[in-house]
Amino acid sequence: MREFPHLYVGGSFVPPATDERLTIHSPADGTLVGRAPAASAADVDRAGAAARAAFDEGPWPRLDVAERARLLGGVRDALAARLADLDELGTRENGIPISVRPAASALAVADHYLAAAGRYPFEQDRRGDFGSRGRLVREPVGVVAGIVPWNGPLLQAMGKLIPALVAGCTAVLKPAEETPLTSLALAECFAAAGLPEGTVSILPGGRDVGRHLVAHPGVDKVAFTGSTAAGREIARICGEQLKRVTLELGGKSAAVVLDDADAATTATLVALGCMVYSGQACAALTRALVPAHRHDELVEALCAAVRALPVGDPLDEKTVIGPLVAERQLRRVEDYIASGLADGARLAMGGRRLADRPDGWFVEPTVFVDVDNSMRIAQEEIFGPVLCVIPYRDEDEAVRLANDTSYGLSGAVFSGDDARADRVARRLRTGSVGVNALAGDVGLPFGGYKCSGIGREFSIETLDEFTELKTLARTDTASFGLVGTS
Repeated sequence: MREFPHLYVGGSFVPPATDERLTIHSPADGTLVGRAPAASAADVDRAGAAARAAFDEGPWPRLDVAERARLLGGVRDALAARLADLDELGTRENGIPISVRPAASALAVADHYLAAAGRYPFEQDRRGDFGSRGRLVREPVGVVAGIVPWNGPLLQAMGKLIPALVAGCTAVLKPAEETPLTSLALAECFAAAGLPEGTVSILPGGRDVGRHLVAHPGVDKVAFTGSTAAGREIARICGEQLKRVTLELGGKSAAVVLDDADAATTATLVALGCMVYSGQACAALTRALVPAHRHDELVEALCAAVRALPVGDPLDEKTVIGPLVAERQLRRVEDYIASGLADGARLAMGGRRLADRPDGWFVEPTVFVDVDNSMRIAQEEIFGPVLCVIPYRDEDEAVRLANDTSYGLSGAVFSGDDARADRVARRLRTGSVGVNALAGDVGLPFGGYKCSGIGREFSIETLDEFTELKTLARTDTASFGLVGTS
């Protein structure tokens, strides 16, 4: 069992302001995993004040970017030294299969941004059309509040903290209350690197803590990953205060299977795209749009591919589909399954709790057929291992159905002709599209259209989100041709 007695505030582990504790049990079997303090509004205030002072008066924003990258390399090295420990702790905490290797993904994010620090145009020259010489300077946006979900606590934390810090910001991270252990273990990596006082705080806690952090007067920018409902509330608060904000929200992504796609290969990729993270991923391919005349063939292939994905102990290296994070999440998925059946959809497989795992929050991998795109199960984010198969008549209808959702985060197009798949992919209103592939890679921008969010993450372009653009102008000729004229 892991016990964390303190919170990480401004670079030091300190006692929390209250005695409230977060007790974590394994989603796989209910065993006790560990305990950690729950942050309060008072802890946020303390961290916010430390971050504000560090940004306004401390050395971090004033260091050369190469020196910031060097110091952050210490965080990266501390993380690299603990990959196995962090993977095991994370899997015990949230049930995401260890085969996903979340710590290695977080390390890849750190490596990407540390390399990008040397390529990003923090300063560049530009000529104005009226004779001015401009020096464009990208300065840190200020104090950043990062709020990350339980399904990727390391990946999402590094995806916000490292680019913010590379840019020269200071940061307060609020991890989910379901994953305080992994988050405070990450704090140990930051502590080992010895960043200047006040630069980083990590405060796991509930929604009230998140709201207080978002509204905190010392915060200049909010970077959030989570539900669309929470994103709307955050956007409202940031709008009222004119704070910068990026939001990576929900999805209901479609896999468009064109009529010339290979059934077996496509089914394998769609099954993985839907079921990875046990379906608890915002970019999951949860709708499979298939040509009506190949419907039965493709449903058979999809079910076979899903059945081939091992289900069970998330600490088993072979497991692909593990438990859901909590009983409330299991009940949510069961509610959606019941809704689909009530609306007239039919189960091709799954739909029940996993009988041989009674102590964990397992649901069978589920495939629905006879799904209309207007049903709840086709329009709302279920966040579980549930795939909806929806037939279409022609390519235009496939595109219309793919775009007929309030979301626009990810997607995929499968065809025997790469050029055709590319052409259809360009018609989808979504931030990422896999072309005969699954979208998603460190170094490629990730983010959504419509209700899936604002801004992009996991690429060099993310540094734009943590900087303000200042123009230093000098004039070679009379300003605007007016000064000095007769």
